[in-house]
Amino acid sequence: MSLPSSAPPSRGAVAAAEQDLSEAEFAELDELLAQIPEPLEPLDAVMLDGFLCGVIVQPALVGADEWLPFVFDAGGHRWGEAEPSAEQLRARGLILRRHAALNRSIAEYGGFDPFVLEPLDDEASAVAADDVAAAPLDPIVAALLPWVAGFEQALQLLPGLAELSEPAVATTLARLFRFLPEDADDPHALAALVARERPLASLDEAIAEVVGCVAELYELTAPLRYKVEVIRRDAPKVGRNDPCPCGSGRKFKQCHGAAGAAKA
Repeated sequence: MSLPSSAPPSRGAVAAAEQDLSEAEFAELDELLAQIPEPLEPLDAVMLDGFLCGVIVQPALVGADEWLPFVFDAGGHRWGEAEPSAEQLRARGLILRRHAALNRSIAEYGGFDPFVLEPLDDEASAVAADDVAAAPLDPIVAALLPWVAGFEQALQLLPGLAELSEPAVATTLARLFRFLPEDADDPHALAALVARERPLASLDEAIAEVVGCVAELYELTAPLRYKVEVIRRDAPKVGRNDPCPCGSGRKFKQCHGAAGAAKA
């Protein structure tokens, strides 16, 4: 797990739902997800971390029931019987705690500590094993690919962010998607250009780039996420002593206003 250079300032005790997971709990959650039986296709803990950030930066608030099933299966199918098991309840609790901790850290501190595992040399090469002709991935890309793939999976499920016409959103997404493998059919053509034009020297620098991109996306979408709809009247408000709009000649309080008061 990557560690920040400096921790956020202490703000006293926080609610249990906002307490982040320990390394042991991350490992426990990863094991719980790995034990989900086939044919379900759950996320692993690293992809889950990116997925949760993809949910958090959406331009609209997204309820847990809308995205949580897709953590346990890519198709959103039910895990187990109608009565949840102890393992299901434990996994759900850990996931929601991590979601709350990420949301709080991004909102209050403008950053977070992503759950990223640095792969061994042979693991970096194995990422491209399905394509024998492909060259081994760069170690930095290999380390961040699962996290960014999880983020992208959230955007496929919740397309609101990607559909925004704001150029800054597209540019920031390109900086993030640079860590996905380059493909001739890749819809993120700008991401490949960013990767070539702005190389990163180390994994720490790359992690800082990922965190910065997520924080920028959060700020860009915050005005939309917390937008308050204003109710506009089709006609001017009528005072109680004003003439009734119906044309009866009586005061509003003695005509249609009286009817409204009686219903209340």
